[in-house]
Amino acid sequence: MHYELKEKKVFIGELEIGMYVCRLDRPWEETSFVLQGFLIISQEEIDLLSEQCEYVYIETRQSLTSPQERRKSNQGLAGRGKKLKSGKKKPGAAPDSHLEHSVTYINKIPMEQEFGNARQCYKFAKLTAKSIMDGIRIGRTLDIHKVRNVVDKVVDSIISNANALTWLTKIKNKDEYTAEHSLNVCILSVAFARHLGLPEEEIRKIGLCGLLHDVGKAKIPDEILNKPGRFTDEEMEVMKQHTVFGRDLLLSVKDVDHATVDVAFTHHERIDEMGYPRGLRANQIPYYAKLISVVDTYDAITSVRCYDSGRSSMDALDIIYKNRNRQFDENLALEFIKFVGIYPPGSIVRMTNEEVGIVIASNKENKLRPRVLMVLDRNKKPVSQFIIDLSDSPNDINGEPYMISGEIPNGKYGVDIREFLKKGLVLKK
Repeated sequence: MHYELKEKKVFIGELEIGMYVCRLDRPWEETSFVLQGFLIISQEEIDLLSEQCEYVYIETRQSLTSPQERRKSNQGLAGRGKKLKSGKKKPGAAPDSHLEHSVTYINKIPMEQEFGNARQCYKFAKLTAKSIMDGIRIGRTLDIHKVRNVVDKVVDSIISNANALTWLTKIKNKDEYTAEHSLNVCILSVAFARHLGLPEEEIRKIGLCGLLHDVGKAKIPDEILNKPGRFTDEEMEVMKQHTVFGRDLLLSVKDVDHATVDVAFTHHERIDEMGYPRGLRANQIPYYAKLISVVDTYDAITSVRCYDSGRSSMDALDIIYKNRNRQFDENLALEFIKFVGIYPPGSIVRMTNEEVGIVIASNKENKLRPRVLMVLDRNKKPVSQFIIDLSDSPNDINGEPYMISGEIPNGKYGVDIREFLKKGLVLKK
């Protein structure tokens, strides 16, 4: 389904929670609103608008399909003007509850079939992400249409199968961290939004926010950005400026989405008001920024950087859990933990019989029983690759049930998922 975004003039007395304000009746600079475009999520924001404006313009969207289909799919931006009917929310759902009914997605294409397309998509997207950062460093204008094209490819792949591209985010290269991280946040944010049941148009917007959330880092000096050690207080202050640089850069781009600007500027704000650059309160932080914040932290912790070897997925989830309702929105943090699961795609796992495998797909019904590509026998010798689906309760050659005993770091026993990809990872059942 395709939509046409439109502006609608609304007097202050007609504003309701859930509406997206995209323009005021006066220049933004004459008001106290720093974010140029925001979602109304509290009565306090309406009261603040009433003190400074007589009317505003809200963003609406109209389906370009039939009226019947339009009525059937009355959700997303078009539904934001509807008053919240109750305080109950789907776990992890947007606080503005602009989704009356979440979307249920299924994997339309098997992992084995989508994996080849996902590899090509990842390669293309990574090159594009790198060229974006390199181009900005030398003063080139950001081509937002090129960025949207990349995001569309990512979304199409994840809508088809949520595991294939997610698997590839486990491949880390410290020498390409900035571009790689931006792409991984894009992919994981799209997959997470799919998990939350957001409509496809919203997922594409979130993907764009994810890919460009750190675009301001292109303006940070290389000697600080790639410093192999802790920042001094002065260097940290410079590093924090990437949020301001990102906002200013995106505001200068024609046809950029307001949400993308918001996320670049606010993804380091915290629920406990201890974030930067402005120490916003929880209800002032845009929902997309809260979502990207969780994903951003997860990928950063699990990545190999110039000053960190990268930690396990479980370590990252533990940190997110402990910081729920302080650094992160609690609902989103808990839902993200459910989304990633104990053994996410790309994890290297040791079985109870000492065999070793790589998780290639999670099991929605039971995250403890994923699909695993077996690569080493109990003596840690390479085997002819084969797949086991733990949800089927398979047995090994001795008749003992296959069970995972735990996750092991990339590189242990010589298992490096990057090397497996170079050699050609064969996914056949």
